[in-house]
Amino acid sequence: MLKLSQNLNGHQNPIYALAHGETADRFYSAGNDKGVVEWSLSNMAFIKVVLPVQSSVYALHRYQNLLFVGQLSGSILVFDLQKQQTIAKLKFHQKGVFDIKTIAYKNEILSTGEDGNIAIWSLKNFSLLYHFTVIENTIRVIAVSNDEKEVAIGAKDGIIRIYKTEDYSLSSVLEEHTMPITSIQYAPSGKYMISGSRDAQLKIWNLPGYKLQQNIPAHLFSIYSIAFHPNLPYFATCSQDKSIKLWSSTDFKLLKILSNDKGVDGHFHSINKMIWSEKGEYLISTGDDRQVKIWEFSQV
Repeated sequence: MLKLSQNLNGHQNPIYALAHGETADRFYSAGNDKGVVEWSLSNMAFIKVVLPVQSSVYALHRYQNLLFVGQLSGSILVFDLQKQQTIAKLKFHQKGVFDIKTIAYKNEILSTGEDGNIAIWSLKNFSLLYHFTVIENTIRVIAVSNDEKEVAIGAKDGIIRIYKTEDYSLSSVLEEHTMPITSIQYAPSGKYMISGSRDAQLKIWNLPGYKLQQNIPAHLFSIYSIAFHPNLPYFATCSQDKSIKLWSSTDFKLLKILSNDKGVDGHFHSINKMIWSEKGEYLISTGDDRQVKIWEFSQV
């Protein structure tokens, strides 16, 4: 179902972030290097360094022609992909920015990170609209529901907090994980949400009520990324344990393990991020081993 198609080399340090490009055959990566890199899926090759950065990049988020770059310094660069220039620098966070998401119907951008704050920015002029503190230390992840009416915030205290995007009021608190939350994704079907943690467990939450449906002991260490296939009933997870796992999104059965332990040319350090290509023909993974791996997907 998944087989290695290409290793893309070029980064000199660990990679933490991936984002889709403006076209289906492009994507971006960034990490401890001093730049954001653009790659071609059609040529399986490096294209260029899109923009230089002054500190490590922990988060990349593209919305339309804008690429948002969250840095260790706490600043967020806004890069216009059409003009090929930085058009704004968002300054609020005092520590590293770990995640950035769009609330399109409100023309807002959300950011969070090591300072435990959520910042809400205007997509029109990039002004800071509102901010609030969730906890006194790290928030690792933001996930936006399919209808954009709710956001799930995963924090270092092991708690997932659900906020209504209309007014950012707290609506639910999920306390089933025992260690820091490291990944959250809403299912494309809208029927459930999946969370992953340093406790190596995947938890399936029924929607709309967020009742715990199932717990899966999925990995050996932290689960850093959950990625649903764009149009088929599968999702992938990756972990600090150096493995990628492919699951059924209907019955949550494990279908495939990609790791060196299984005789696959997998990652040899922590896997930090994954995305599917927009058409779903490739799974892209990256991590501390400085490699970007392209896995070709075929349905059995």
